[in-house]
Amino acid sequence: MSDLSFTSATELARLVRERAVSPVEIVDGCLDRIEKIDPSINAFVALVGDRAREEARRAEALVMRGGELPALLGVPIGIKDLNLTEGITTTFSSKAFANFVPEVDHSTVRRMRSAGMLVLGKTNTPEFGSVPVTESDLNGDCHNPWDPDKTPGGSSGGSGAAVAAGMVPVAQGTDGGGSVRIPASCCGLFGIKPARGRVSHSPSTGEAWSGLSTDGVLARTVQDGAALLDVMSGYETGDPYWAPSPARPFAAEVGRDPGNLRIAFSAIAPNGASPDPEVAAALADAAHLLEELGHQMEESAPDWVEPEAAGFYLKLTWFVNAAYYDFDDLSLLEPFNQVFAELGRETSSFDYIKARVRAERYTRKVVGFWNDFDLLLTPTVALPPPDVGWVMEPDDPWDKAARSGMFIPYTPIANITGQPAVNVPLYWSETGLPLGVQLIGRPADEATLIRVASQLEEARPWAERRPAMSYLDHL
Repeated sequence: MSDLSFTSATELARLVRERAVSPVEIVDGCLDRIEKIDPSINAFVALVGDRAREEARRAEALVMRGGELPALLGVPIGIKDLNLTEGITTTFSSKAFANFVPEVDHSTVRRMRSAGMLVLGKTNTPEFGSVPVTESDLNGDCHNPWDPDKTPGGSSGGSGAAVAAGMVPVAQGTDGGGSVRIPASCCGLFGIKPARGRVSHSPSTGEAWSGLSTDGVLARTVQDGAALLDVMSGYETGDPYWAPSPARPFAAEVGRDPGNLRIAFSAIAPNGASPDPEVAAALADAAHLLEELGHQMEESAPDWVEPEAAGFYLKLTWFVNAAYYDFDDLSLLEPFNQVFAELGRETSSFDYIKARVRAERYTRKVVGFWNDFDLLLTPTVALPPPDVGWVMEPDDPWDKAARSGMFIPYTPIANITGQPAVNVPLYWSETGLPLGVQLIGRPADEATLIRVASQLEEARPWAERRPAMSYLDHL
């Protein structure tokens, strides 16, 4: 079998349907690459190779039988270790859950299996996904395939690193404050955070992080990201939110003319943080490219600088998230999450409701900006990927939070407002590190984001760019 390490998910599915390649061959190739590469990256924290091979054999038998086949039959995938996986250890990267094996799949995992995808294992994340890097006491540090001294971002850093290094063609992540878009930027990938209610949190919760978090996709191509979003999307009984059904499958938006749009761009961060000069250069470059493609560009930003925003975001995410998990012994948590779990348990229902109300008021003010614009272009992160350990280095949890805010000031707002957003990997730094840009769309309008991202991908293709580290070269 020729090397399929960087073959797209949709292309792999086509090759399987045409019997040009076997799902067993694909899985064996992925597992072999993981065995060779992952000791240097630590993207996977659990592998189920034997189970994946057995599922691949069943997929192969389905192909040989003929007839209509699932959309992504035979395509391997990594699942973030925050999502329930039946029969596969799900630790949330916490010692409190080191031996937890769920009896059910999260709804997105079930939908992926129904689409014929083959789960290879669980990808690395920080404890409870609570920081924008991928480092934990239980599962260790994850490294960026573009430079192993740098972080792949977080909290879906294991998924991002696995896709960037060619271990899997596509991976699932979750995004409660940028946790799909951040690693997509750091690892040179297309990443999409869907609109609130597009993807169900069934069966474990009706909402996650007070409705701020959603499952998303990390992929090397826009086509793959759109195809997997089609698989993941859909209402499930009892969901508290649901987004209106799209006019057509998201995959059908790829290559579709977006028209001449009015797009705002801004480097103004909601928390007042300043972007690194190379980040600012990436933003200017993307704005220029969009203008060349015929869009009307205007430097403008929502009225989103608000001192209280950080306070209610912390209450709705870190405090509540750390207190949400069902265990009693807080000493099992990392010190950072111990502090926030204690604060979460001390937060009264009245204070929590006030934070929800403030977030809703803030949302109405911010989203009004899209009455005048189709999209907003911003940096995805404010800094190039920092060194592994930089965010987590301070002992004081508030200093960790401050460093997080310096790194990722642009992404959490779309989680508060529930808007869809993507990272597009158009720019690489002078030292060869990816620096993505973020596009935020109107509520429930993933379609426009996918059209424009596809247009940018066609104008400046990125999928053939590879991490050039020496330990990848010999494979």
